[in-house]
Amino acid sequence: MRKPFGPRPLADLVGPTIADACGRAGFSTVEIVTSWDEIAGPELGPRSMPLKLQWPRDGNQDATLVVRVEGPYAIEMQYAAPQIVERINTYFGWRCVTRIALRQGPVPPRRVPPRPVEPDPALVAQARQEIGTFENEGLAASLARLGALVRGERRKS
Repeated sequence: MRKPFGPRPLADLVGPTIADACGRAGFSTVEIVTSWDEIAGPELGPRSMPLKLQWPRDGNQDATLVVRVEGPYAIEMQYAAPQIVERINTYFGWRCVTRIALRQGPVPPRRVPPRPVEPDPALVAQARQEIGTFENEGLAASLARLGALVRGERRKS
C-alpha cells in the first residue's frame, strides 16, 4: 500500500506526539491541557498549568489533578478548587477528578495568538456590494470581511 505524498494537516502529525506526552503524565485525553484556560477561568488559567492526573492504585476511579500554580495565586486556586473540579467533570461528562493538589512554582508564559485585524468598514461595505446576494447572511458577511482584508493587504504592499 502506498502512502499519500500530498500535504497533510499539522494536527495529524503533532496529535499523536502530544497524546503520547499527555498519556505519560496520566492524561487520558489532551483536552484538559489544551482547554485549561477555559476550565480554570481567565484569572487563574494563565497563572497555572495542569501537570498530571494521579490515578489511585486501589482501582478507585477518582483521580487527583496536580496543578502548578504561581505562588501569589495558590490561595485563590485553593478556594476555587471545588469549582474547577466541577468544571472539569462537567467538561468531560463524568466524574474523573475528585480533588486538586497544588504545587507552587513558576508557570511559563503562554504565547497568546495575536488578535485578528479588523478590516476597514468602507472596504467591507464595498466588498459586500460586489459579491451580490447570498441566502446565508453570515456567509456573505464573512466573505465580505475576507475580501476587505485581502484588499487591505494588497494596498499595503
